[in-house]
Amino acid sequence: MSRIGKIPIDIPSGVDVKIEHGEISVKGPKGSLNMALVEGVEVKHDESKLSFLPIKEVKNSKALWGLQRTLVNNLIIGVTNGFSKQLEINGVGYRAQLKGSDLVLNLGFSHDVNYKIPEGISITAEDQNHITVSGTDKQKVGQVAAEIRSYRPPEPYKGKGVKYKDEFIVRKEGKKK
Repeated sequence: MSRIGKIPIDIPSGVDVKIEHGEISVKGPKGSLNMALVEGVEVKHDESKLSFLPIKEVKNSKALWGLQRTLVNNLIIGVTNGFSKQLEINGVGYRAQLKGSDLVLNLGFSHDVNYKIPEGISITAEDQNHITVSGTDKQKVGQVAAEIRSYRPPEPYKGKGVKYKDEFIVRKEGKKK
């Protein structure tokens, strides 16, 4: 039995949840999100709670039970609070700046890296070495942060590159004389 799937989701005030035709749509103060529901999981909508139950006839229902609950919970958190990831840029001459709807990264290449900011995502550059990616969709925020990090991942000798703020880089010892 899924421990996560058993926990009902409390719907905060100001959030509207609609379930129809195998799809759930959530509207809140930060926007609206919708997602297709899994066939093997039944969703019960009370006044202020959502509960999930696996359908026994469907083979993968127990495997998808907790996943479905977590994905719907992420929708509700996204439209109320939103999600954000913070990135740090380390290295001499490495910096980031916003120009219109593009993020321009100087990462030690012979050219600047221009990253087009996708729809539904906002990126702020507090200073030249710190970037915050935020939005309502958790998957999209994580994907954008991973794409920015992939241009120059941190290297293990000096730690130069783009890393998540809470990421720990295991350092290697250099050559010995």
